[in-house]
Amino acid sequence: MFTLNNEDSSPLYRQLFEQIRDQILSGNLSAHFKLPSIRDLANELAVSRNTVEGAYQELCAEGYLYSRSRSGYFVSDIEQGVTTSAQGKKTELDLHPKLAENYRYDFHPARLAPESFPAALWRKCILESLRASAEDHSQYSEPQGEWGLRCNIQLYLERSRGVLCRPEQIVVSSGLQQNLEIVAQLIRGSHDSVAVENPGYHLPRDVFRNLGFKITPVDVGPEGLDTNKLLATDCSVVYITPSHQMPLGHVMPVANRLKLLSWSEKGGGLIIEDDYDSELRYVGRPISSLQGLSPQGHVIYQGTFSKVLSPALRLSYMVLPPVLADAYRKKFRNYLSPVPLLIQRAMIAFMERGHWEQHLRRARIFYKKKHDLMLHAIERRFGDRAKAIGQGAGLHIVLELIDSISGEAEFVERAREHGCRLLPFSDFYADGRKEHDKLLIGFGGVPMDEIPQGVELLSRLLE
Repeated sequence: MFTLNNEDSSPLYRQLFEQIRDQILSGNLSAHFKLPSIRDLANELAVSRNTVEGAYQELCAEGYLYSRSRSGYFVSDIEQGVTTSAQGKKTELDLHPKLAENYRYDFHPARLAPESFPAALWRKCILESLRASAEDHSQYSEPQGEWGLRCNIQLYLERSRGVLCRPEQIVVSSGLQQNLEIVAQLIRGSHDSVAVENPGYHLPRDVFRNLGFKITPVDVGPEGLDTNKLLATDCSVVYITPSHQMPLGHVMPVANRLKLLSWSEKGGGLIIEDDYDSELRYVGRPISSLQGLSPQGHVIYQGTFSKVLSPALRLSYMVLPPVLADAYRKKFRNYLSPVPLLIQRAMIAFMERGHWEQHLRRARIFYKKKHDLMLHAIERRFGDRAKAIGQGAGLHIVLELIDSISGEAEFVERAREHGCRLLPFSDFYADGRKEHDKLLIGFGGVPMDEIPQGVELLSRLLE
């Protein structure tokens, strides 16, 4: 009736369990059918009684069998033919799959260079946190994020970004996506539509749309989001990247920032300021935050460690205005922090020992070299056939072509076949329009010595 394979990696009792289960589910063993005794089946299969008894007990625990004292084991009366039998050849799983296709020139705008991660210092902070607070690893983190981490973030933001807040206003999270989902729950009922930059980052509009908000695209110009067009909408929430507009790289001047704040204060509008890569500015000091101009206003400041340190850590934060911070604590008081305690403790040590500031200085120098090399390669290979815009900050450059691309999707696919990864610029438009003369080229993840060759390849593909 049953056959066991000693060469199979699965334990014998498990093989027997699965075979009996599948026979029951397929209807081959009817309800109340009496199975062989443990001793008889063990002798038949030439296995120990413990093997058969283990299989029978697990089948009883899951409800496939029931036992009668001194009578044996019987098939339970269950619905049959509902599930698909698990019998057959088992699929061999690759325990170490590749996370993504390997490109020689990965021009994704959010890629970091592996060698830029301070592995030795981070390992030291992890080990130090394990030793220093071993007893704490049997409990949960503070719901809003570790107090020490929020205090360090507050000091850093005040000093470097002009953000004025208290640690009580800071929420530590696992990324922008989670931050926006929290915001959406906080404002649901009082707001129903969100204005987004067009072109702009696709994630915010996807998050809010999926949660039932109306999305209104607002055009972006050389001074960032067009505030006049925003005022013409009925939106009461706006998501912006004022210090380095994603993807065009424009900086919103202070006059427009003040106009935006006035719109917020007079009409009760909410501003979501995403300062996603403010640390990577290569000309002058980082642009001061919008939140710092109105710390008691209706501005939600979004920040992250992903764009400079590591996206794998899933470590971000947001600063809520006081009224929303109170609402957050009421609504999410029973939620748990999604960021592992060990990661938070290690980041506290990383910041308190000065490693974060040191890493930022090194990262700016490192990525500025890549940035300048990319600009030089573009000028050398494209000449007057293209113009670079959005340079001077971040990890990407937008290439504005003199001649249009005949088919963007086809060109992106052709580039992929030659080992180049490109994001279609059209994906950044919320209104579905197509782009025919712009390429977004990230340089963070391309090795330094391969940037010229990658730009040269793109130039040849466009000819």
